[in-house]
Amino acid sequence: MPDRSAPIYDASGYWYSSSNEERGVEVLNALRRYRAAESEMRRRTRTSMKMGETDLAAVRFLLRAQRRSETVSAKELADHLGITSASTSVLINRLVRSGHMERHSHPTDKRGVLLTATGDSNSEVRATMASMHTRMISAAESLTADESAAVVGFLRDMTSAIEIDDHGVDGPAGQGHDATTAAPAAVAAHPHVATVRETENA
Repeated sequence: MPDRSAPIYDASGYWYSSSNEERGVEVLNALRRYRAAESEMRRRTRTSMKMGETDLAAVRFLLRAQRRSETVSAKELADHLGITSASTSVLINRLVRSGHMERHSHPTDKRGVLLTATGDSNSEVRATMASMHTRMISAAESLTADESAAVVGFLRDMTSAIEIDDHGVDGPAGQGHDATTAAPAAVAAHPHVATVRETENA
């Protein structure tokens, strides 16, 4: 019989009281497996398109804007990517040279430009990701109304939980509690730990 009084640790080393037990840990581990799979998918996509992560993010941002019939300026692209104007200029030049992006004169700002992804970029992204998107939509559509509401509510709560900025709230800089490093140490030190083992490193 497992020790039901022992704390339970998930794959990342975070500990939970026994009242939460395996169900909550299993959900969080499943979420981490999804994140790991999504990260690997993005790596495969970048490899297939011979792009860096920021380049691919830029192209996908432009394609989403084009589907909504929205224009994108260099500044808007920089804001979305969180990079400087100088880095944005380098990125734009690189993607224009590779045939993934086009510049257009801004209709009202003589010094500004509007950016669009090329038709080849659209075709390339669709060829690389269309099947995956179809499978994801199929999985989502297989949920019942109650299951869908539960998933949406859970993900909304998780989003709210991680959007809170906890940096510096526990004391002077460098002295706050760091669960990421402290939890694995606690795992090693605790004599009666029920550990949920996972192979991924999300």
